Amino acid sequence: MILKQLSLLNYKNFEQQEFSFNPKLNGIVGANGVGKTNVLDAIYHLSFGKSYFNPVSSQNIKHGQDYFVIDATLEREQKEEKLVCSLKKGAKKIIKRNGKVYDKISDHIGFMPLVMISPADRDLITEGSDTRRKFIDGVISQSDRIYLEQLLQYNKLLAQRNALLKYFSLNQSFDKDTLLVYDQQLSQLATPIYEKRRAFLDQFTPIFQQQFSAIVGGLEQVGISYQSSLEQGSLDNQLLEKQRKDRALQYTSVGTHKDDLIFELEGHVIKKFGSQGQQKSFLIALKLAQFHFIKQKSKTTPILLLDDIFDKLDASRVAQLIHLVNAKEYGQIFISDTHEERTKEVMESTQHNFELIALS
Repeated sequence: MILKQLSLLNYKNFEQQEFSFNPKLNGIVGANGVGKTNVLDAIYHLSFGKSYFNPVSSQNIKHGQDYFVIDATLEREQKEEKLVCSLKKGAKKIIKRNGKVYDKISDHIGFMPLVMISPADRDLITEGSDTRRKFIDGVISQSDRIYLEQLLQYNKLLAQRNALLKYFSLNQSFDKDTLLVYDQQLSQLATPIYEKRRAFLDQFTPIFQQQFSAIVGGLEQVGISYQSSLEQGSLDNQLLEKQRKDRALQYTSVGTHKDDLIFELEGHVIKKFGSQGQQKSFLIALKLAQFHFIKQKSKTTPILLLDDIFDKLDASRVAQLIHLVNAKEYGQIFISDTHEERTKEVMESTQHNFELIALS
């Protein structure tokens, strides 16, 4: 997968900007606030139909404007592809591939495989379980369309069940038969979601451990544990047991939407016991494992976006990361940085051709 050209219109801080990219290495450099990260986010937006940093799509429209357009030319399997993602205030977001509008944005997920490494990834360790579920769901969904559809349907049913619980409370009423219908439908979807997450981690964890070992030199052991209430049995029985609690809370307190990943270093939770350096190495290994997993499943080399890594990692870790991603199994890479000379020096050390784009 190669991104050849990108055109931005009213996207974030860009009024109108066009870029041409190198098929291997691209550096986006400039002072803070000029939009380096926004270029990478626009590329991410094309892949996933949403921003990496701001999920409220209308807030990605340049201030004072009514719409944005991201237009790109790609090469996939030696064939040229045109992608356009656009949004007008008050309207539905549109993604077009070669002039044809997708009926559902979810149909586009996986066409343009991509991995972003960003300082914002620290949320995977520091924030709640929702962030980690989004990570695992995002990785699986890029190569498993059925899983994505099951997940979307589960979340839709979950929202409807929660709305019903609020309705019961507001109207001081209760209809156990209607609630039972939602319980059964949620349970039917929860089981394959749970099983696919478990199967994913069985495949993913060894890849992750290998990447972590490559970064730190095999000095420390890491692992990922999966926590799910479905380990205690089927969801419909658990929903029945929690019915009184759910009615009091007015939301669904058990299910795969409560699953979590526990990140471990030497058998301890890394959030509590890992140093900042260890946590950064852990996150980079996690994202590089994501890259290799997606490449293996999709048979397409993902685009790799490295956002602001120089300011968040020490020199030795940056050098090791660049050494790793310089290997031939990696494809097109984008790096954003505030220092042009530093980026140029690093890219020259790879002995690849590169494109250096200075924003002002």
